Amino acid sequence: MKLKGPDTQMIDLAGKTLLPGFVDAHGHVIGGGVQAIGANLLAPPDGIVTDIPSLISQMKQWVRDNKTIVDRYGVIVGFGYDNASLAEGRHPTREELDTVSSTVPIYLIHQSGHFGATNSAGLAKMGITRDTPDPTGGVIRKRADGEPNGVLEEVAHFSNIGKLFNALDAEGAMALVKAGTELWARFGYTTAQEGRATGSVVTLLEGAGAKGMLPIDVVAYIDVLVDRDMAAAKDSFDYTNRFRVGGGKLTIDGSPQGFTGWRDKPYYDPVGDYPAGYAGYPAVTPDQVVGAVDWAYANNVQLLTHSNGEAAADLLIAVLGEAESRYGKADRRPVLIHGQFLRRDQVASFDKLGVIPSLFPMHTFYWGDWHRDHTVGPVDGENISPTGWALERKMIFTSHHDAPVAFPDSMRVLDATVTRRTRSGDILGPKHRVDVITALKAMTIWPAYQHFEEDRKGSLEIGKLADFVVLSDDPTAVDSENIDQIKVVETIKEGRTIYRRK
Repeated sequence: MKLKGPDTQMIDLAGKTLLPGFVDAHGHVIGGGVQAIGANLLAPPDGIVTDIPSLISQMKQWVRDNKTIVDRYGVIVGFGYDNASLAEGRHPTREELDTVSSTVPIYLIHQSGHFGATNSAGLAKMGITRDTPDPTGGVIRKRADGEPNGVLEEVAHFSNIGKLFNALDAEGAMALVKAGTELWARFGYTTAQEGRATGSVVTLLEGAGAKGMLPIDVVAYIDVLVDRDMAAAKDSFDYTNRFRVGGGKLTIDGSPQGFTGWRDKPYYDPVGDYPAGYAGYPAVTPDQVVGAVDWAYANNVQLLTHSNGEAAADLLIAVLGEAESRYGKADRRPVLIHGQFLRRDQVASFDKLGVIPSLFPMHTFYWGDWHRDHTVGPVDGENISPTGWALERKMIFTSHHDAPVAFPDSMRVLDATVTRRTRSGDILGPKHRVDVITALKAMTIWPAYQHFEEDRKGSLEIGKLADFVVLSDDPTAVDSENIDQIKVVETIKEGRTIYRRK
C-alpha cells in the first residue's frame, strides 16, 4: 500500500492468493488440444478408465456424442490410456477396438505419448501388414501368428499417426489450437510450450496468432531431425502475435513407464514379452545426436533434449562436452527434458555443462508405484526426478507436466514436487521433496529463465508483464497434503482476464 498512487487500480481478491502466471517448462499444447477434444481415457483422478471394458465403454460413448467429428474427419480418437493403470496390465488389442468400429479407423494415444493403439481399419489405412518391418527406433507389435496386434511403439507410432488425420482441415487444426491454449489457461499458465514442433505446426501457430487466437504466449521448439533449418531461421526471443520459435528439440529415447527409455542396466521387472537383460533402446543413432548438438552449438540455437534413461543421458553428456570443447562456453541454456532415471554423477556432469534440468516430479504420483515395482525397482525408484540432487548443487531446475501426458494441472505439478506421494500413498524419495517456495520457483521464475524470458516474466516486479494467476488458497499456508485441492480461480494475461472459474 506504500506504493499506491493516484492512478493505482485496486483489486480486492477477498483473501485469495496472487502469483506470477505459470510458465510451461515443457508441454505440447497442440497435443493438449487433441486431449481436450478426444475421448478421455485417463485413469482416476483425471478420468474413469480402470480396465479394458471401461476403456471400450468410454470410446463407444465418445462416438455417440461426437458423430459430427467422426463423419467429418473419418477417425475416432482417444487419449490417455495407460497399460500401467489398467487392471489387465496391457495395451488394448486391434480386436478389442474393432468392437467400437470395424470400419472407421480408431487411434488411441497412450498417456506417455510414445505409444498408440489402433484397430484393423486403422492398420489398413496406415498400410501396416504382417510384412511391414519395424522402423529404426520403433516397434510394430505383432501376435504369435505374425499379424500386427494394433500397438505401435515410438517411431512406429510417431511416423504413422499422421496418416489417420490427413482429413483434418484448417478449421479442425485451429480448433486444436484453441482447445489446447484454453486448457493451459484454465490451469493458470500464461506461457505454453509446443515441445516438439514441425514446420507445419509452426505455420499453424503463426496463423492462429495472426488471427488473434492465442490467449497466452506459445513458444515452440522444432524437431531438429525433421525441420532443422526452420529452427535456425525462425529462432527469436521476440513474440509476434504471442508466438515465437525458441529453438530446437532432440529426442534420444522413449518412455520410462513404457519400458522404451534407454537404461544403463536392465529393467527391474518389465511387464510384457521382453528378453532377459532388456534395457530399452535409443530412438536415434549416436551420429544423429552428434549432428544435432553440433548444429545447435555452431548456430547458437537453444536445444531441448528428451532423455529418460541413464544410457541416453550418458550419450548426451558426452556429446554436449565435445560440442562445448569445440565451440567454447556461451549462454546457450541447453535443457534436459525429463531425466527420469539419472545417476548422481550425471547430475554433476549436467551442472558442469550448464544444462538446466527440466524434471518431471509428477511421475512420482502417476507412475511412482509402477517405477518402484516394475521399471527401476525400489532402490533406484527413490531417485526418479532427482530434484534433491539438483538443489544439493545449487542448480535451478524446472518442473513440467508434459501435457497431454497428463492434464496441465499446475496444482498437481506443485503437489508432486513438494510431497512426491504416489497414487498408493507411498512417498517416493523423501530426500527429493522440496519446500513450496522452491517448487513455485520451478514453475515461474526458473522456467522464465529457461526460456530466456526472465526479464519479463516469472515474478511480480515493475516492468514485467502483468501475467498473473489467482488461487483459491495460499499454497505456502495450507497443509502440503492438500495442495492438489487448491483451485485456479482466475488467469490474467497482460492485465486481461482470460479465464475465470465458475
